[in-house]
Amino acid sequence: MVKLRGHHLICLHFFKGKGYGKDFIDNISKVIEKARQSEIEIVDGTDDVCGAYPYNRDGFCTYSGNADQEVRRLDELAVKLLNVRNTVGWNHLKCRIPEIIEVWKEEACRDCDWNKTCFIE
Repeated sequence: MVKLRGHHLICLHFFKGKGYGKDFIDNISKVIEKARQSEIEIVDGTDDVCGAYPYNRDGFCTYSGNADQEVRRLDELAVKLLNVRNTVGWNHLKCRIPEIIEVWKEEACRDCDWNKTCFIE
């Protein structure tokens, strides 16, 4: 079973393999492949993606001064918008994302450093 935090339930669907280092890209690719084939356990905090994230320090996001607080806000928003708890399947998420994407873009993507990477063709 793959462990994912809230915002990764949405953001991984837009992953293009750009904007990150090779090790992190390889890890995300493996996590996505596994998520497509098994149930996803929704976790609070560090997940299977964060383990290889270069700004993960002892379970906290250190990308910027308030990054951990912001990531946790996005996790809560994602879980609320998707209306999921505990476990979920990749295909269920894939079906739900079009229904919530406009709110997600406004609330989460607007100030995200990777928003242009996610929505390029």
